[in-house]
Amino acid sequence: MVEDILKTQEERMKKSMESLRKEFASIRAGRATPALLDKVMVDYYGTPTPVNQVAKVTVPEARMIVIQPWEKTILHDIEKAIMKSDLGLSPNSDGTSIRLAVPQMTQERRLEVVKTVNKKAEEAKVSLRNIRRDGNDAIKKSEKAKEITEDDSKKGQEKMQKLLDSYVKQVDSARATKEKEVMEV
Repeated sequence: MVEDILKTQEERMKKSMESLRKEFASIRAGRATPALLDKVMVDYYGTPTPVNQVAKVTVPEARMIVIQPWEKTILHDIEKAIMKSDLGLSPNSDGTSIRLAVPQMTQERRLEVVKTVNKKAEEAKVSLRNIRRDGNDAIKKSEKAKEITEDDSKKGQEKMQKLLDSYVKQVDSARATKEKEVMEV
């Protein structure tokens, strides 16, 4: 009973970590990566679609992203989507592809990005704590319903705390790595 609850909550924690990693991948760290465009949605025949599903996204050099749409007709839509996004990049189109020059980040911008990274990490920790709370509630409920003993309940809650601690360490580690990447000149 307790093991099932722990397993379910661990799955939720894994999903929360995966979500955080995706968030971090889409945060600009001064060098070009295709992941920067993951959140940019293009209006493709009336449907918001990620850029990487309507075009080939390549990184020919450290500070350049090249986007080659599969259909020339959506080139302008991709440009508009990039302009609307919060990336702060201006697209250069030559009629067949779009080039995005990723400028060197200023120290001020780096500090802003680090704040964003810390905020995302804190949100992930809150999410993990909520998952722990849900798990502990489920364990207490089982104890009240006399499905498990008081000792099993205590052990389950301790295991839930250890699980949370391990995921919080992962969040801190991911945050530190991203922070280092952002502050790298």
